[in-house]
Amino acid sequence: MERTLIGDLKKHLDETVMIKGWLQVLRDQKKIQFLVLRDRTGSVQIIHWKPNDMELAELISILGTESALTVTGKVIDNPSVKLGGLEVQLESLVVENKAESPLPFEPFGDKENLPALDFRQDWRYMDLRRNENLLLFKVQTTMEMALREFWIKNGFIEMHSPKLMGSPSESGAELFELAYFETKAYLAQSPQFYKQMAMAAGFEGVFEIGPVFRADPSFTSRHMTEFTSIDMEMSWVESEEDVMSNQEHMIQYAYEKIKTIHGEEIKEVFGFELEVPQVPFPRLTMAEAHQILDEIGYQLPPEKKNDLDPGAERTIGDYFKQKTGNDFVFITEWPFEIRPFYHMKKGDGLTRSYDLIAGGLEITTGAQREHRYDVLRAQAIEKGLSTDLIQFYLDFFRYGCPPHGGYGLGLSRLLMVMLKLPNIRETVYLFRGPNRLQP
Repeated sequence: MERTLIGDLKKHLDETVMIKGWLQVLRDQKKIQFLVLRDRTGSVQIIHWKPNDMELAELISILGTESALTVTGKVIDNPSVKLGGLEVQLESLVVENKAESPLPFEPFGDKENLPALDFRQDWRYMDLRRNENLLLFKVQTTMEMALREFWIKNGFIEMHSPKLMGSPSESGAELFELAYFETKAYLAQSPQFYKQMAMAAGFEGVFEIGPVFRADPSFTSRHMTEFTSIDMEMSWVESEEDVMSNQEHMIQYAYEKIKTIHGEEIKEVFGFELEVPQVPFPRLTMAEAHQILDEIGYQLPPEKKNDLDPGAERTIGDYFKQKTGNDFVFITEWPFEIRPFYHMKKGDGLTRSYDLIAGGLEITTGAQREHRYDVLRAQAIEKGLSTDLIQFYLDFFRYGCPPHGGYGLGLSRLLMVMLKLPNIRETVYLFRGPNRLQP
């Protein structure tokens, strides 16, 4: 007999089926036992009359919740049952793996009674059994599918850049260094250099969804040392506006797909209706952002006089949510002194770059890149970088590289915003931070 998924049981009324899953609830009464079995497609109530098989009844009575079971039984229509209006009359049961008791924690108890996040990270596979987490990764799967679909429809090529590098990929800070045979290597902070190499190669449009690494000692709700980055680079741009336009339409496309496929389940599990953002997203310059902060009365720390801190991002996000109803806003014209050397200058110490704020959280940095060899080399020197270390990168621009731009977007941060989650550790399969390398 082939396995039947619980979500498909309505197609098998009055048939004997085999289902497999986890024992979520056991109610052992005087003459009858009620079991709730769960798989990734749903849950179903199973009933067993003890007098029919006392030996089976004894086996069931000692089962711990979350045991892995194979069950066969007849599917019966029963409108009084809350779980789908049906139940399974038990015929046989095989214990594939008996769960020890007590559990490290009860994953299906009240959310208010869940243990602290750090403890749940120790038992992450148990935490992942919760409906919220199952849905989260279904949404993530749909999101990545939608992003690829959007780019492929627009003529982009998928790439996979190396994660071992012989020189820093950014400023040289926050690098993981490791031994590499007789020399040393670095874990890639982004695929930036290699995306731009694809522009010099004539690919014109590339994207990558892959891991990046930052040796950032931050212990915040928004930082990780390893995360999945969504990267895009495109050629023949007129300005950073072309890059922003591509990104906002990409995000809108992904939201539409997710709402169509998961909208009802998001409403049921997370308690809100997913809103598809309207384009274009609001745009304002860094100078305008600072003016709004001054009007509101938000005071930036002195070291952030040319920048935004997390509180300012939240303030700007709230301001535009109230004013326009949009969760997304672009902040443009960032000062060159706080931007990477490869961002194109715009005059007056500014760059053709932007950040995308979503739900009050920065999720993207993007820009038009500097594609002229002499200018790019001069900007690297201005930033104090050794041109010897990055000469392989500078060489990309010596033999005809088109104007281009792109962005990097944190997958987990976008999920965090989309599903209104308070901590980025909730949005990643296994979190990596300064003090977290297990499980």
